[in-house]
Amino acid sequence: MLFNLSPTEQTIFSLVSQTAAQRHEDAFVIGGWVRDQLLNRSVNKNDIDIVTTGNGIELSQAVAECLSPQPQVVNYSRFGVSMFKWRGINFEFVGARKESYSPESRKPDVKPGSLQDDQLRRDFTINAMAMSLQPADFGQLVDPFNGLQDLQTKTIRTPTDPGSTFSDDPLRMLRAIRFACQLDFQIEPSTFEGIGHMADRIHIISKERICTELEKIIDTTKPSSGFKLLFQAGLLQHILPELAALQGVEVRKGQGHKDNFYHTLKVLDNLCELSQNRDLRWAALFHDIGKGPTKRFDETTGWTFHNHEMVGAAMIPRIFKKIGLPLDNRMKYVQKLVAIHQRPVSLTQNGVSDSAVRRLLFDAGNDIDDLMVLCHCDMTSRDDLKIKKYRDRYTQLKQRIIDIEAKDQLRNWQPPVSGEMIMQTFGIGPSKEVGIIKNAIREAILDGELNNDLDSARLFMLKQAEMLGLTPVLS
Repeated sequence: MLFNLSPTEQTIFSLVSQTAAQRHEDAFVIGGWVRDQLLNRSVNKNDIDIVTTGNGIELSQAVAECLSPQPQVVNYSRFGVSMFKWRGINFEFVGARKESYSPESRKPDVKPGSLQDDQLRRDFTINAMAMSLQPADFGQLVDPFNGLQDLQTKTIRTPTDPGSTFSDDPLRMLRAIRFACQLDFQIEPSTFEGIGHMADRIHIISKERICTELEKIIDTTKPSSGFKLLFQAGLLQHILPELAALQGVEVRKGQGHKDNFYHTLKVLDNLCELSQNRDLRWAALFHDIGKGPTKRFDETTGWTFHNHEMVGAAMIPRIFKKIGLPLDNRMKYVQKLVAIHQRPVSLTQNGVSDSAVRRLLFDAGNDIDDLMVLCHCDMTSRDDLKIKKYRDRYTQLKQRIIDIEAKDQLRNWQPPVSGEMIMQTFGIGPSKEVGIIKNAIREAILDGELNNDLDSARLFMLKQAEMLGLTPVLS
């Protein structure tokens, strides 16, 4: 037998085998569990799909009644699907079926079918393989479309015509690229050509489903391979045209600029070697997103991307909304890192004051460490001497940040005098004077002109208030 079964899997599969035989049905394990078993991957072993030539809901309930403790069965009668969880593993049961689609929807018209009908409707040959649960050939591989051979040659291929496969369910185009990226497989040429022909069909897929696939690509060890395939297939131009717009090098008057698309992907891969923080990876992907709209050519200075970081930060909410990412603190985190990712670069220059470093600490807050990782990964020059020089200065800057942070405690810092204290001291309500005094205290501390303690700040507050004509009502 090709498969290694855990005690829980052996118990369930044997019980399914016996129960299906009693019901005069055939049953099979199918899909991701089979694929990952053959690849010796443990990723999806907690989700197991079982297909039967009979009624999936009835088989699921019959199996669950034989288990101890008996699991709660959840039925989705509309789809003919039933599932339960036992000993930490989710088991999903469905009747074998064949599908047909209308051009306007990815929701199929479903009819009962044979096992091969069910395998034919699967997205790729490597996901169409099944393991028999019949007593006569228990554990045998059922592989009518040579999925095992495709596993061995590391190939993504559709079991039927690629055009029909991707037209029926355009999400499969993203899944093909995601699997290629996750597994380090190649997409078979006619299958990849089919993606190119059907790329515009991606618009019928919900942004939430698209986002799920993009995040799975982002989570891989080398997501650049996925985004390159998305671009080459023409999908990225539909999903993230702002990112696709960074591709290419324009030359004027003999001066060119680097390809910001491939630079971005290099930064992303660099970061993935250092961090598994998904949102930091999104920040790396979008850190130069503002370079498209800000690109200018000047005959004196050459190519410029002035203020691209702030333009890019302003683009983040719209991009997040469009691809279904949450508009919450995750978005604010990415937006902040995009907005300030150039700041550490400027601080590596000679003669930069401690005040500038304090302001970076204040603005970055607890995200300063992530920002520094992003900036480290943003070094992609082919000039080794240039890289060494920058990294030496970058190391010095990191030490400076550590020293100033230890001395001034500015991470997530708030000025020692609050707005409420100002209002109580001078008997006033919310007003521009309160803001003026608060800002003056903050700036004086950040500039190193004032100690970061309550007594010093209060004396400074009184002097600022006197200049504004305010008199204390409290001693």
